[in-house]
Amino acid sequence: MTPQLMVNPSSLMTNGVEMREFGNIYLFSFTSQLQTRFEELLTKKKTNSLSSEEEAEYRGISELERIFTLINAQISTKSKWCPSRLRSSP
Repeated sequence: MTPQLMVNPSSLMTNGVEMREFGNIYLFSFTSQLQTRFEELLTKKKTNSLSSEEEAEYRGISELERIFTLINAQISTKSKWCPSRLRSSP
């Protein structure tokens, strides 16, 4: 049996991703369950205690995180989003 190198990131999209409002735009983010799982896997990775299945899962989630970082950066740039816009006027 050949070990799986990476869980397909698109397989995580159905239940692991949501859109969140941030200022005047919506960005992709992990659900709290997927974020928690990612942090668990990261902790195990730091101690070199991931199984091969967990390593494939970690790689898939990491790839999805990279994809969302790129997409969210592009959304923010196109919308001319700026953190100072989040502050309410006195």
